[in-house]
Amino acid sequence: MDYKELQPLASISPEAKIGKDVKIGPFVTIDANVEIGDGTIIDSNVTIHSGARIGKNCHIHSGAVVSDIPQDLKFKGEDTVAIIGDNTSIREFVTIHRGTASKGKTVIGNNCLIMAYCHVAHDCVLGDNVIMSNTVQLAGEVVVGNWAVIGGGALVHQFTRIGSHVMIQGGSLVNKDIPPYVMAGRYPLSYEGVNSVGLNRRGFTREQIYIIQDVYRALYLSGLNITDALAKIEAELPESAERDEIVNFVRASKRGVVRIGI
Repeated sequence: MDYKELQPLASISPEAKIGKDVKIGPFVTIDANVEIGDGTIIDSNVTIHSGARIGKNCHIHSGAVVSDIPQDLKFKGEDTVAIIGDNTSIREFVTIHRGTASKGKTVIGNNCLIMAYCHVAHDCVLGDNVIMSNTVQLAGEVVVGNWAVIGGGALVHQFTRIGSHVMIQGGSLVNKDIPPYVMAGRYPLSYEGVNSVGLNRRGFTREQIYIIQDVYRALYLSGLNITDALAKIEAELPESAERDEIVNFVRASKRGVVRIGI
């Protein structure tokens, strides 16, 4: 039987590639050049545009729009994609735009939770296990590391980078890079300490957390500028994956990293 006959109230292009055991609600629109993995659930009134690549066992809730064209005046209709990993939940009225010629793709990783009314703009890249609370707005080409948690209503400036295991206070205005493993909040956005509770929940040892805390004491409390603080960290603190991740992130920052609050 033709797949469209199983969904008489949905509009599904015959060119779309639909996996096994996919459930599609009424009034869904799925364009050509769309791929949907096995076991995914598409609730009513969802629109999935050309270029969507949706993984297995995802759940896209009512009113969401996936892979619409970017809100970027430089976009000229180039062939780009929006990729959503496995086991990711896209809640009500989320909007996710596909890439531009800049990167060619917008990416949301595996096991993510994107809550209601969030926006993920063109060419953003989100890692695995990311949580975005309600109404978070990501501008173009934002990068978010694994396990980051972004509080509700946060606004993230284009090209900003958010490190892994970061927790951001709701309502924050994020216009600087936030290095890995930290909490950030207040206005203007500031370093608020190491996310030790989150790290402990995710299996980091006390020794790993102590190393991270030592790195940030040197970075934020030594009275040194960023360049000298990084040199001090590399010279005086033992080499570790966590130390090097922080140092490399800060050194690669083009926007500058958040500073400690006063």
